[in-house]
Amino acid sequence: MKQFKNLAILLISTIALFLPFSCEKEVVTPTPDPTEQIIFEGNVIGNGSQEFEIKENHTLKKGKYLLKGWIYITDGATLTIEPGTIIKGDKDTKAALIVETGGKLIAQGTENEPIIFTSNQAVGSRKPGDWGGLVICGKAKNNKGEMIIEGGPRSKHGGSNDEDNSGVISYVRVEFAGYPFKTDQEINGLTMGSVGSGTKIDHVQVSYSNDDAFEWFGGTVNAKYLVALNNWDDSFDTDAGFSGKIQFGLVVTNPKIADISRTNGFESDNNSDAPNQQPITAPVFSNITIIGPIGQDPAYLNTTAYIDGGVYNPNNGSKLGQHQAAVQIRRGSNLSLFNSVATGFPVGLAINNDKGSQTQQAATAGSLKVQNVYFAGMTILGTDKDGSYKDALSTDASAINEAIESFSSTFFKQAANSNINNSSIASLLLKQPANPSVNGNWLPMSSSPLLNKSNLFTDPKVSVAFFDKVNFIGAFRSDAAADNWTLKWTNFDPQNTAY
Repeated sequence: MKQFKNLAILLISTIALFLPFSCEKEVVTPTPDPTEQIIFEGNVIGNGSQEFEIKENHTLKKGKYLLKGWIYITDGATLTIEPGTIIKGDKDTKAALIVETGGKLIAQGTENEPIIFTSNQAVGSRKPGDWGGLVICGKAKNNKGEMIIEGGPRSKHGGSNDEDNSGVISYVRVEFAGYPFKTDQEINGLTMGSVGSGTKIDHVQVSYSNDDAFEWFGGTVNAKYLVALNNWDDSFDTDAGFSGKIQFGLVVTNPKIADISRTNGFESDNNSDAPNQQPITAPVFSNITIIGPIGQDPAYLNTTAYIDGGVYNPNNGSKLGQHQAAVQIRRGSNLSLFNSVATGFPVGLAINNDKGSQTQQAATAGSLKVQNVYFAGMTILGTDKDGSYKDALSTDASAINEAIESFSSTFFKQAANSNINNSSIASLLLKQPANPSVNGNWLPMSSSPLLNKSNLFTDPKVSVAFFDKVNFIGAFRSDAAADNWTLKWTNFDPQNTAY
């Protein structure tokens, strides 16, 4: 009996010893609510000034908002936007959303609920430049050092962290951006300054920007599933040492819209002041479909008389010009393009040795590559001089030898590059190769020569893990709905959409 009592006492003592600890609640420090105000008058983001800062973490609940003024997401702050949110940019205050170095934007939409940045103007009256745009500044390398971002007076970008993370931009549309804050200085639809590879970018559509659709200044960020629709200037513009990888993109060009500087599908520079400056602009693009202006309107002429902006002329000082090339590589850039198709430009390929650069020599050396690319319906295949519409040789971007075919044409036709140049757009058997309808269906039919290819990803530039090893040229596998990755989240008629 005594042994039983001693055992009971020992058991009770043991339980008592651990009881206070087992019952003690875990102390959890809640994330504090932000103390700063960023929403005014119910749904207005910002106060209309050009210096409004977001310094804490905020979440925009799904809804409709008006962006007023220049909104800066500062170092250490994160702005999260819920799927299905619509943000309209205020025209009077030149509204823009700018992510500064160290700040983050988490804009993760979905296929059925994309996040939309668009004009605040009424249906039928929207124009390029109705508001500023979306600007991301990161800490990755560029070849100009710490730079002020194009389109903004204060925000700098650039550093040494190529894996820098500026957030997420996924299932996002940017429409009618590009307000000129100064004469001939417009913000792009999506401007990326030294954005690092830790940033996630996919499923982004830029439509009716008053400047470029997408522009990269340095950086290493990668992206997939990009759409550029009817933008004023270039669709994909790469500069200042950008070296990211891009796969699956659709470019559609409006015949009535072209910039005074000449509009291209691709425009790529290294450094206009020092064309050999490191790091070299050397992005790799694959599986891009580019629809040019030729073929969309039987009356099309590449003249300033025809290219008047039509109903999309914003009359805000932006100057109209001409269309130029599907692909322009110049000023020391080593951009490479694989497995892509382009139709209907005045010029197919322009590799220019301007600004003292040796861009053509880089092509010969294999530093830049154009392989498994189909052109169709180009007025001329190539030119060597910026602004020239003659297929003639120029090794210094000034003197032209009209008796000799351009280096650009000769390079494109080299057998090792496996490129094709067809005179007829119809030969590609795209479902709507020259139809400017609003549904964006430029997909290849089952018998298209763009399909059922092999050995498209053997080159070291595209054999890396980032690229999906598909068996087709261009952005789409077939004309089946299941292969149309633009369905649901894009909009090919934002002018007439009631937001």
